[in-house]
Order: sequence, then C-alpha cells, then structure tokens
Amino acid sequence: MTPQTQPPPSEQGTTAPSSVIDPATQVGLVALTVADLDRSLRFYTEIFGFTVLGQKAGEATLGTPSSPLLLLRELKGARKFPHDHYGYTGLYHFAVLVPTRRDLGRWLRHWLQLGLPLPGQGDHLVSEALYITDLDGNGIEIYRDRPRSEWTWVNGQVQMATDPVDIRGVLAEAEKDDEPWTGFPDGTRVGHIHLQIGDVPQARTFYHDVLGFDVVAAMPSALFISAGGYHHHIGMNTWHSRNASPTPADMAGLRFFTLEIANEEARAAIVARLDAAGIPSTKTADAVIVQDPWQNTLVLQIGPAGNAATAEKLAGAAQK
Repeated sequence: MTPQTQPPPSEQGTTAPSSVIDPATQVGLVALTVADLDRSLRFYTEIFGFTVLGQKAGEATLGTPSSPLLLLRELKGARKFPHDHYGYTGLYHFAVLVPTRRDLGRWLRHWLQLGLPLPGQGDHLVSEALYITDLDGNGIEIYRDRPRSEWTWVNGQVQMATDPVDIRGVLAEAEKDDEPWTGFPDGTRVGHIHLQIGDVPQARTFYHDVLGFDVVAAMPSALFISAGGYHHHIGMNTWHSRNASPTPADMAGLRFFTLEIANEEARAAIVARLDAAGIPSTKTADAVIVQDPWQNTLVLQIGPAGNAATAEKLAGAAQK
C-alpha cells in the first residue's frame, strides 16, 4: 500500500452521490445531563474555560464568547457516569478543537497551574490531544489539528496512532508571548464526538450505510467516520460497552449532539435514506431528530447554532 496525503472521494471535488453525506457536515452542539448545575458551571467556566452564554432554571448554554458549544441540564442527584469502566452505551468523550497549538499550550498551562492532574493524552498523528473528565464522569478531549497536508491516507483510511504528546513542546508554544489564559478563544468548536456503542457492524450500518458518513478508520472494536475528508467527526467503540444497555435515565451523560447540515436539500437526502431503511425520525420546526441503535440522540440542524437562543430551541426540539 502506498501512503497518500489524499482523503476519501467526498473531499476531492467530485459530486457526492446521494448515499454520501454532504461534505460540509460537522458536529455542532453537545448536550449533557449533570447532577448539580452550579457545580458544573464552576467547573466549565472557572476551571475548564468556557463562557456562560445563557442560563435559566436548571439549564445553561456555554461556549466561546460568540459561539454556543455545550448545553447543560441539571438532574438533581444524577448518578455519575462510569467513565473508563464497563457500563453503558452513550458518551465516551466530546472533543473541543482549539484553533492553534499555542491555544492548546495555554489551556494546558492553565490546567497545570491549577494543580490538576492530566489523566490522558495522545499524539494521533493528525492531532495532539489531552483528555480529562468532568465532575459527572463525562469524558472531554481538548485537541489541536495538524494541517491536513500532514495527514496520511492509505486506501481511503486515515493513519492515526496513540503516541505520547510532546508536552514540553506544547507548553513551550504558550511561552512564546505573555498572553494569559482567559478562556477558550473564538474559533474553538466541537471538532468531533466519541460514542460508546454496543456493536461495530451495527454502527457501520447506521452511520455509514444510512447516514452516509465515510468510514475513515475501522477495527474490530472501534469505528471512525467523517464527512469531507476530516480525520473523524464521530468515533465509536465497544471497549467498555459491548452489548451494553443505554445510559439509564437517572445517570449523568449524553442527552444529544447536533450535526450541522449545509442546507435543507442535504438534510432531506439523509431523511430519505432513514425512511428507506425504516428508521423513524421526527421533524420539528427547528430540526430533525433521530436515534442510533443505542438511543444516542442526533439532532440534524441547518447550519450552526449562532447564539444561545438558537441552541435553546434545538434543545427544546430534542426533548419533544
């Protein structure tokens, strides 16, 4: 096999067939259940680095100053999600993509200056990633992408690894100027989401055959899919969840995540494939709602949620 710096056909300027998801599709918002909203707000703002964009009884919208990224809903006393232990399908982690390596260094310096441990890290060849969990066991990745010209593809599969991150090099980027950490900058987004699922072949049928994502990496216990030649928009694994049940209603975890679809025509093509496969979906004034085989809820929206009010409408749609 000859290594290439060439992504799957959906990014190569060809007209994607109707069975392929629109190449501009990407992950938008992530919505979580938490046990104590005030506690979670302190974590996600003072410690993690998000900005509160909107708040009402039991709910909050957070993100960068100009972009909502995370929706929190309180379920008083919710049980902690058993991250890194065999348990349930649901969230493995959501991944916050920062614009530059220097931004990643600033975040890491801030985190370490608070005296907090860094549970995980990985150089994935396409990216450098750091891993933590919130107070409810929800997994979080913070990462920066390498330029696409540095990604390697072999027969349509992106080459990724889990090598050690050059922590000193990342921190050195933060020392190149005196700019202090003031929270995640504009341009930060949810780059991808990683799910715990019960079965990889079943996931491939739903996410690739029906929704239309490209399979960019596959193994017996994990699957990575994307649109438009990205390294992955959705990762899935059975490492702690093979044949497991969905997250119980009284537990913290993933409520839903959104997929930003370019236009109504592209979304209608997805709905047509869902209908043809006999998979039910619900259309509201703001979104199309569908669940995967493990009751992970996907909200198909047109374009990004540009403000907290739009994010709250999507949240309302997902609850119906």
